[in-house]
Amino acid sequence: MTATNSHRIIGIDLGTANTVAVTAGDGIIFDQPSVCCFQGYDAMPRFIAAGAKANSYVGKVAKPLKIVRPLKNGVLSDMTAAREMLRFLHETIGVQRRFRRVHPRIGVPADATQSERRALTNAAMDAGFAQPELVPEPFLAALGLGLAVDEPRGRMIVDCGAGTTEAAVISLGRICVGHSVRGGGEALDQSLIDHLQFRHRFQIGVAAAETMKIQLSTLLAEGRTEELIEVRGLDTATGLPRVLAVVVAELLPVWLRYVSQIVGIVRSTLRETPAELSRDILDDGITLTGGGSLSALVAEQISAETEVATRVADAPRLCVALGLQRLLEQRHEA
Repeated sequence: MTATNSHRIIGIDLGTANTVAVTAGDGIIFDQPSVCCFQGYDAMPRFIAAGAKANSYVGKVAKPLKIVRPLKNGVLSDMTAAREMLRFLHETIGVQRRFRRVHPRIGVPADATQSERRALTNAAMDAGFAQPELVPEPFLAALGLGLAVDEPRGRMIVDCGAGTTEAAVISLGRICVGHSVRGGGEALDQSLIDHLQFRHRFQIGVAAAETMKIQLSTLLAEGRTEELIEVRGLDTATGLPRVLAVVVAELLPVWLRYVSQIVGIVRSTLRETPAELSRDILDDGITLTGGGSLSALVAEQISAETEVATRVADAPRLCVALGLQRLLEQRHEA
């Protein structure tokens, strides 16, 4: 199908944390946080902002304003927010590119149910997109890595997203074996929040937890478990704001629970992989994609517990988006 100024096919990686849109010719044309802000959401919601602007409001709004994320655990959880996020994307690229009709190819978790797929399709159409097509994200991640996914050879991808982590073995252009766990990096943020609340009666927001997670990852990667991490929040015992210092070693068990979940689905996937494909994986190793793949100890623990070489992809956060771009390029050439 030939693209014109009035008709264009784009790829959309609608992620729990960020939404990225690509085209065959231009690459990334949109990259903003997956978040919306509404007024009077529980009565008659009025859309206020989405993307980067809405993200700047996180943790800083009070009623009648409300922050809503379209996805949870990697799949659509709020139809209104999903529609408005996609409409914001549609209008943004429409103004920039003067497209009248936009046909999206959208990445979804491989284990998304029919009802989850139908809800995402409806949200895209309500947002003004035409004829959405849904594509499994592990397949897109492999394509984004430049792997020859159509060959009769086993390739193992572990896509570590904010909302879900998926392990998949791909051969002959399809996913042969796969397992997933819902939660991802978003669940680790919540685990850190819960730990501080229960252990220290100290309350922090999602943004502070994300910052804390990044600092913790850096220190764990360097083996500096006796270092202190300072976090600002609310002392619920006194009702006053203060700074809490927590030693890295105290948070290590929380971190290892997150890592062990990822290792668990990798082991389950390897256990079910046919012997010939297993041989290929042993030769080529396991590749990690998604923003969560940069977290400390993930690659090391997978390699240690499976005895299979494990590496983190270059630009792992963008692998699905790059896979969408390559898919569009292939279809354009065809």
